[in-house]
Amino acid sequence: MTPPRVIAIVGATATGKTDLGEALAESLGGEVVCADSRQVFRQLEIGTGKPASAERAARPHHLFDALELGQRPSAGWYAKAVRTVCGAIHSRGRTPVLVGGSGLWLRAARHGLSAEPPHDAQVRARIQEELARGGPEALHARLALVDPATAARLKPRDRQRITRALEVHEGSGRPLSWWHERRGEPAVGGEWRVFELTFAPQTLDERIARRTRWMFESGLVEETQTLVAAGQEASLRALRAVGYDEVLELLAGRSDHPSAEARTNLRTRQLAKRQRTWFRHQVDAVRLDGGGAGAAATLREALRLLR
Repeated sequence: MTPPRVIAIVGATATGKTDLGEALAESLGGEVVCADSRQVFRQLEIGTGKPASAERAARPHHLFDALELGQRPSAGWYAKAVRTVCGAIHSRGRTPVLVGGSGLWLRAARHGLSAEPPHDAQVRARIQEELARGGPEALHARLALVDPATAARLKPRDRQRITRALEVHEGSGRPLSWWHERRGEPAVGGEWRVFELTFAPQTLDERIARRTRWMFESGLVEETQTLVAAGQEASLRALRAVGYDEVLELLAGRSDHPSAEARTNLRTRQLAKRQRTWFRHQVDAVRLDGGGAGAAATLREALRLLR
């Protein structure tokens, strides 16, 4: 029996994953499945780059509004949710098209969850003391020496995850990336076909700038104001979501519009760099040059490769 097919469109932010995913689903009669850790929140629209409402109405979409702000998504939650969704899609004789840039979630779907590395309270306490003395950037630099794969996907000021990664390395003698490679059963079985959309760095920076400008012109500030008025500010801040953080500072009077947009651009470029590193080293994918002959040509090439 031919295994069911699973298509995934991955890549850095602002590479056009959403447009290609929608076009592939339209061409193949597929159903689009969210693989983005911000787009799963029902209240977040403009700042997350979700498919437009018209696109979501045109064909089945799954997991885009699965959670409420305040709930905590994880790779474990996603593995269970995507297993159920893709199983139902396959039962209908259709193809799931996973779209997103959350590498750990995609790996959980394709390869299964990793083994749980041990905890060591004494090691953690010592590292936290070092964190208090020297700051997260110094620990991030140390992590880059012992576990470059994990350091590449973490922000230099991500205190919790940097501390945990160093705890795992010192407590077990193995880097966290080694533990992540010890996978369980795939959440979604089948014949996986993964495409990564890529652009030259300068071109991607230009695309990021255009998208940031569109977000601010299309109501990101108003969307954030509505969430604050609904009592969701604390939950929104806890996400550390690019764009929303900057607008919260703007609304609090600690920033102005040009600074908020510039800061959003900078953080988005930093995110894109980490995503490119992750997908280059962690994901077996066919690379599609989005900066070639245009979106239509990229779609034709993806369809040719799927034959």
